[in-house]
Order: sequence, then structure tokens, then C-alpha cells
Amino acid sequence: MYQSDYRSKLTTAAEAVHLIPSRGNLSMGMAISTPPALLQALENRVKAGEIEELRVFYSHSVTAAALTILKYEYMDAIKPYPFFPTAIERNLMERGLKDHRRVVSYMPGNFSAMPRTLKAIGMDAFIVMVAPMDKAGFFSCGTNGDYTIPVARSAQKLIVEVNPKMPRTFGDSTLHISDVNAIVENESPLFEIPPRPLSFTDVTIGKFIAELVPDRATLQIGLGGVPAAVCAALRSHRDLGIHTELMMPALAELVQCGAVTNKYKNINRYKNVYTLAAGDAEFYNFLNDNPSMEAFAVDYVNDPEVIGRNDLVISISAFLEVGLDGEVNSESINGMQYSAPGGQLDFVRGAQLSNGGKSILAAYSTARGGTISRIVPKIIGPTTDPRADVQYIATEFGVADLFGKSVGERAEALIAISHPKFHSELRTQARDLGYL
Repeated sequence: MYQSDYRSKLTTAAEAVHLIPSRGNLSMGMAISTPPALLQALENRVKAGEIEELRVFYSHSVTAAALTILKYEYMDAIKPYPFFPTAIERNLMERGLKDHRRVVSYMPGNFSAMPRTLKAIGMDAFIVMVAPMDKAGFFSCGTNGDYTIPVARSAQKLIVEVNPKMPRTFGDSTLHISDVNAIVENESPLFEIPPRPLSFTDVTIGKFIAELVPDRATLQIGLGGVPAAVCAALRSHRDLGIHTELMMPALAELVQCGAVTNKYKNINRYKNVYTLAAGDAEFYNFLNDNPSMEAFAVDYVNDPEVIGRNDLVISISAFLEVGLDGEVNSESINGMQYSAPGGQLDFVRGAQLSNGGKSILAAYSTARGGTISRIVPKIIGPTTDPRADVQYIATEFGVADLFGKSVGERAEALIAISHPKFHSELRTQARDLGYL
């Protein structure tokens, strides 16, 4: 029965994208699940003048979108509404500013709220890359649960691009053929994030953070050099668990070396839980048909109440700047939107709901080649994490525990882990603000 349904819905990308209205709301799979053939076909409709005004809601675009619909010359017809901008949107924003145009409409908000936000707006169509259908009629979304699963199930039209390279994973990460309106087949390489060597600073910060992680802790770790260094420093730990927004190669290596068992989690025991995954080809092969890897929607994985059900949750994320009172900006540089909150505040709060949990935000002490301090008197950007929620801040000079401290005590603790060449200046500024 399912093979018959499959054949009846199988079509070309050019035909499938005609299910997308010329004026309306479209959402697409983020990052690895972005469907290149469907986007190429949609670009052809734009070129033909068949798209009047299509609002596109998504997070974390990749090359497939940059090479097709997210081109500056299409901004009259394509209206990007990213929840997490990347270099692609930043370039569009910069060109728009030069022409006195707003071409990108950034959507602020916590990652956990994205599914209900898109459902409330209403999506006319959803396009996504999936793994081949199984014998029960299900397509695995593999690397992506995030907003993909809930929005795909609520959109008016669902179009899937089947790629045999997409890993088949478990959890609640499937779409049934009965909910699919059109199927396109296209084998293409998955988007990869190449590993980079760890710096001395990465390793230093990683060791500081690893000292805060007990055996049996449940980890949430982001992407980048410091998170990878933390994972490397945790290889001798025992019975760790994983409940993370992002599954990445460094976490997979912790699973493979035996440091992770998930034995002591209170929910999803013995399973590595994530809402999106990104890495290289070897990592995607590790995910494929691995019953320990379970992807769920972001409104489950990133729900602070769900996060807090596990004991000893250790959440490790990055920041761009932190004020001396503990207020954190992790999304804006010089007042310009650089990235987004993502799920950072979700996990900051979730970790603190956990029995014995800890929330840790880490970064190099300086930026721009050491010319500016990331620890500042007052943050310039928007508040990603309110000072009332921030717990640990880590740099290569140590870790500041802000819990239970006054503003003045916080300022002292943060100055102590700033780069020494900024100590005097920060202390003067703290006195000017009345902190000291």
C-alpha cells in the first residue's frame, strides 16, 4: 500500500514546487535538512516571475539556500524571516543597508518557542530533506527534529526531498507518507561542518569547565572549539548522559569511548537525545540506524521543565559579551544582529531547574585579536541571558560563579577572569557605575 502511495506522490522538483503559493508563507528544513533540489526548482520559479511575495520562515540557512533563493536580486519576491541568521543573512543585511532597504526580517525568540510561533503564523507549505521511506511508510528526518517535525505536520502542504545519504535516526523524528503531498528524489552530499584543531585557549577553558562536571552528569554542549575541548577533557568521566540541542562529532566521540552511558538519566534513559545534528560524513554514518540516537522536536528537547527532569544537567554555551553585573549578550556585535539566542536561555534555565545542575557560559576573554575585552561594564547588544539567570562564566583565566553574589561581588569575580590588561580599566568603570 505504501509503495503505491509513494509512486503516486513521486514527482519532479519542478512540479512539486508548484504546490508553493506565489504569495504566502513557506518554511524549510534548517541546516542539514535544507532540500537543495526543491530550492533550485523554487529559484527557477522566481526567475520566471512566478513568485510575487513569498515569506520564508527558517533557522540557520546553509549553502543550498545561499546559492538559490537567498540572493540579493530576489529580495523583492523572497522575504527571508530567519530565527537564527548566519553569514548569509548578514551579507544580505549589509547590502540592504547600503541601499537603504530592509531585506531581512529577523525573528527574535527562544528556540523552544519556534514551533508554536510558526504554527500561529500559519505555513502554506513546508519543504525538507528526509531519509528514504521505511516499510511502515515513515520518512526519518535524521539530523533534524527541531521545528521540522511539528511544522511539517501542521503546514498546509508538505513536500519532501528523499536523499539516501540522510541518516535514519530514532525518537520522534519521522513523517508519514499519508501527510506528504509530494515526493522528490535527489541524492546529494550532506552539508558538512569540518573539524578544526583546538587552540591552547580552547584546551585551557575546556579543562576549567571539565572540573565542574561530575560523573553521571547530563550534558548539553554547543558547537565550536571550547565545546570540543570540554568533550576531550571528559573522556575519563563515567556514566555521562546526553540531552542536548545539538548533537555533534565531539559528543559522538564521548559515546564511542564509553564515557556516555545515559544510565542515570531520569528521562530517555540509555538514549542520546538531541533536536538537531551537524558534523561530517563520518559523523552522519555514526548516526545512521543507531538506536541510541533519538531526535525530538525542539519544544520537547529545549523545554526548561523537560531539561530539569534530569539530575546534574550541565549546560555549556558561548557568549559574545558579559556585563559586570552578569547580563549576557550572545547574539549581537556593535548593535548589529550577528546570530540569535537559539536555545541558550532554554538550557540556562533548564539546568538550574535540575537537581545539582549547572549553567556555564564560556568564551575567550578578548576578541578582535585581543584588542577588546568580552567582559565589559555594560553590554551593548540585546540581553540574551538576564543577569538573574546567569550562573557560571568561564574564560581562559578561570571560572566566575555568580550565584548568590551581589552586583559588586559579581564585578569582582568577572574582573578576575578578564584579560589582565583590562583589569585596571574595568575596575575604574565598575567604580563609576557604583558597583565597587
